[in-house]
Parts: sequence; C-alpha cells; structure tokens
Amino acid sequence: MRVPNSVVLPVGTHVDCCREEEVEEKRRDIMAKIAAMLAERKSNLAHFINNLEGSEEPEFYVDQWERLKEMENCTLTILKLVAVNCTDHHDIKKLEHTILEHVKNEELFPEVVRVLPPVYRQVEVAIVDIAQSEEMADHGMMDLQYLLSKLSQCEHLANLGRELLQDILRYLHRIGLVVWYEEIKHLESTVFLQPTFLITMFKLLVRYRLVQQLESIS
Repeated sequence: MRVPNSVVLPVGTHVDCCREEEVEEKRRDIMAKIAAMLAERKSNLAHFINNLEGSEEPEFYVDQWERLKEMENCTLTILKLVAVNCTDHHDIKKLEHTILEHVKNEELFPEVVRVLPPVYRQVEVAIVDIAQSEEMADHGMMDLQYLLSKLSQCEHLANLGRELLQDILRYLHRIGLVVWYEEIKHLESTVFLQPTFLITMFKLLVRYRLVQQLESIS
C-alpha cells in the first residue's frame, strides 16, 4: 500500500482442504474483503487529509500532509486470486505460469520492455558466482566496498565504479537476487547476497506468540 503503482496477486493455498464449490465461495469472499479494505483505507486517508487541511494552523502539519498525499497517490492493482494446492506440482507450475504472464503484461509493468546494458547481466552473473563460492559465509553478508573490489577483479568489470554498482544493486534488489537496504543508515554499506538467510532470521525472530514464548523462559 506504500509502494507506488503496486501490483498484487493474491494466492489462496490449501485448496485440497476444500470442496470445489467452497473454493469459488472463498475466492469471492477474499476479493470482497480486499476491496472493502482498500475502500476503507481511501476513506481514512481522505479523512486525515481533510482534518489537517481544516486545522487552525495547517502549516505545522505540512510534513504529515505530504506523506498522506503520497500514500493517497499510491495506486494498487489487485489481480484475480489464484487458488492452488501446494502439494500438487501441476498447481505450482500453474501459479508460476500465471505470475510470468502477469509480469510480461506491459499494461501492468511498463518497464518490462526496458533493455538493460550488458554490464548489468555481467555483474549479476559475477555476484551469483561470489555468493556460491566456498569462501562466502553462510549469512551471505558483504561490505559494499569489498564487493566492488571483488567484482573489479573480473577482467570485464575492471572499470566498474561505485555509482554504477549501486545502480545495478538497486535493480538486483528489485528483482530479489540480493537485498540492499540503502535507505537504512546502519545497513547502507552492507549487501546481503543470500536473501534466504534473512528469511530464516525473520522466521526465528518474527513469529506467533514470540513475546509469550520469551516470557516463559526462566
């Protein structure tokens, strides 16, 4: 909801636990709830914006107003829900096919036709090699400057500069190959070459009833 021009594909799992008519009923129910949630969000944003504009000293709330206006302008496209049985390989392939068809839709993703310079692909291949090398630690974390020096050792990347590398990392972050939190001061110099490590960490730290589990430890 905070990302401009977002496209969301809802996926319903555990189809194998439902009767066929239940699947369609649940699909309609989920889509209706999503629509209601978006309508409520739009109404709430409009309400908050009106309150700020109608306040006695609106100049004190300019920053808040601008943030709310940005959120109000974030369009969100919700695609038709895909129902899958995760134990069925055919259903997984069907989901994969559906995602690829949506991604190739130029109306949804205008940038899909953008042609990247060859160096983007060269850096991508080199980073994959580094991530899979034996010297790479399991956590896959690497200092940005050290990564640049490692990439510069490749003959065809000898002239790779920091600014270009940062542009490429933004692209690789968007496609999910690496994770780079450049907007977080304490993490801006760290690149995560193994995003799955972060997922594992989040699963350990962000979990149901975590506080209660910690409190139960003497």
